[in-house]
Amino acid sequence: MLTSLLVAAAISAANPPSPPPFDITTEAPAARDARMAWWRDARFGMFIHWGLYAIPAGEWNGKEYPGAGEWLMNHAKIRPADYTPLRDRFDPVEFDAKRWVAIAKAAGMRYIVITSKHHDGFCLWDSRLTEWDVASTPFRRDILKELAVACRDAGIRLCFYHSIMDWTHPDYLPRRPWDDRPADPSSFPRYKEYMKGQLAELLSGEYGDVGILWFDGEWENTWSHEDGAEIDDFVRSLKPDLIVNNRVDVGREGMQGMTRGGKYRGDYGTPEQEIPATGFPGVDWETCMTMNGSWGFHRKDVNWKGDETLVRMLVDIASKGGNFLLNVGPDELGRIPEASVERLAAMGRWLEVNGEAIYGTGPSVFPKLDWGRCTTRSDGVHRLYLIVFDWPQDGKLLLPGLLDQPTSVGLLASPGRSLAVRTVGAGVEIEVPAVAPDPVATVITVDLAGPPRVIGEPPLDAASSMFVGTVDVRTSAPDGVIVRWTNDGSEPTATSAIFDRSITLTGPATVKARCFLDGRPVGATASRTFTRVSPRPGDRAGGPRPGLAFKRWQGTFDSAAKPFPGQPTQVGEVPSVRIAGPARSDHFGLELAGWITVPADAVYRFSLGSDDGSVLRIGDTTVVENDGPHSMRYAGGEIALGRGAHPILIRYFELDGGDDLDLRWSGPGLEEAAVPASAFTH
Repeated sequence: MLTSLLVAAAISAANPPSPPPFDITTEAPAARDARMAWWRDARFGMFIHWGLYAIPAGEWNGKEYPGAGEWLMNHAKIRPADYTPLRDRFDPVEFDAKRWVAIAKAAGMRYIVITSKHHDGFCLWDSRLTEWDVASTPFRRDILKELAVACRDAGIRLCFYHSIMDWTHPDYLPRRPWDDRPADPSSFPRYKEYMKGQLAELLSGEYGDVGILWFDGEWENTWSHEDGAEIDDFVRSLKPDLIVNNRVDVGREGMQGMTRGGKYRGDYGTPEQEIPATGFPGVDWETCMTMNGSWGFHRKDVNWKGDETLVRMLVDIASKGGNFLLNVGPDELGRIPEASVERLAAMGRWLEVNGEAIYGTGPSVFPKLDWGRCTTRSDGVHRLYLIVFDWPQDGKLLLPGLLDQPTSVGLLASPGRSLAVRTVGAGVEIEVPAVAPDPVATVITVDLAGPPRVIGEPPLDAASSMFVGTVDVRTSAPDGVIVRWTNDGSEPTATSAIFDRSITLTGPATVKARCFLDGRPVGATASRTFTRVSPRPGDRAGGPRPGLAFKRWQGTFDSAAKPFPGQPTQVGEVPSVRIAGPARSDHFGLELAGWITVPADAVYRFSLGSDDGSVLRIGDTTVVENDGPHSMRYAGGEIALGRGAHPILIRYFELDGGDDLDLRWSGPGLEEAAVPASAFTH
């Protein structure tokens, strides 16, 4: 009862009578743009993972757990009662909020996201709702309050990471398998109220003008879309201009981080430890990444990324329209590791000269650049920033497909120094110095009289590069531009056949296509090879029973490529490719077998998602390899199948942490979706 009263008091204090609540589902595009403006301009932020886990620093009872850091409690299977004594050892006497913020500011970072509470539930502020917080440690000081003051004074936006998952709270479900505390199935709603109370504290104003709530830990089966919408509505009712990431809801697809289709909440996608191959036009996203292999401090992890790598990652992300949230893991004394400080300082030195090419810029207008990246600016000027990684040996830098003659071209680091430019058949060519002024990334500015007009490779879109029977290949081009093509591998010329939206291939071919404007070629040549194949004949009508048979092995495995050794510990059947059928736990192998029925002779694409490794075989062909230890990710493959049933086998292994398995398909008349249970028999 006391906890309920405290939660109610916290919510009431943070949410006095106010105008009608903000409804994110009806927000006007202009209002959203205004709310997101500071974040889009910032481009670069500091992620801070810090908590009790910095004390053991990746080791427990004399054993090292590589990559564990903040996940040590899970990886080492530590019971809450054994983990709790770390609170009495937390005394980071060298913590200095001003020092941390100064490091971020010197690096050119515009915002900080710190773990207010990670999965172990420990809180870095003085929460009225729990004693599992910093105020109950020997340190006692409110870390987040000190950071809020330092950020305010330095002009940096403070933001909070907040875990939905909580391994120590008595009301959070599910329990870890080694957690021997009794579980009350009715307790989870109480946990949500506790969570609301803590979020109300963080948004009360005591911690400044909080910019982002960065949620995480949403993937366990107790959290639902309805829960995500409820929390999203709640925090926005307290602070309508708040930015909330997509992990508040359950729409995120694995470590790729982007939200799948549907009405899921969240202002932006969150790719983790990876940079998307291309950007997402009209969609906000932010890559979060470690400098080494760990988020929280890990004493033995010295696998640091280099200065050049980190600068180029920032450039790559900005060129695709994203933000870069780069992590530091302070140690048990409150010190950001010197290796991190040195790398951040190097990034800051580059940004001090070249920040104009990053902050407040838009994505590249070029589909592909062999020598580097491009960002753009259109706020009163029309400027391209060419950020060159690989300096041309012949002194000529090509901008493929650019139709506009620049009004001026120069080096960002040397104002007033002009570079010669001329129009060539494929675009615009710039004469550059013999040696790169900055071997890491040199920025060239290109000013234009109006918005840039760029013609890239014409698309060659088709269902697949393999086909049964015939395949339609589609293309498109801007008004006034003609696409010409060949199907024998030769380069298209001004006399080649005109590609009028689509062509139909009946046999194998290498199609090449190029855009022509006023009779001259512009942009690069697109090329794609198509192969006609015979489908694997359907074997039979399938098995007599619906679903798939499963076998389960208990043990530690690191590959699904070969059969698991020994006898299975469990057998049974499941309706479809989900691991929810067998009981979930760590360290097991799973094999699903039966038949899959396809509706027509065609090429089908399968996408297999898993955490950890998995392999898909149809007949005697390995269609998808998604093997090896990893977090949730998808891998794909194609196979030509005849109408009817085909033997299917999936192997999957789970080490520890999250566990998931999903199979999706697409083909003629089939939009990509999870393979339905009706397709399986055994």
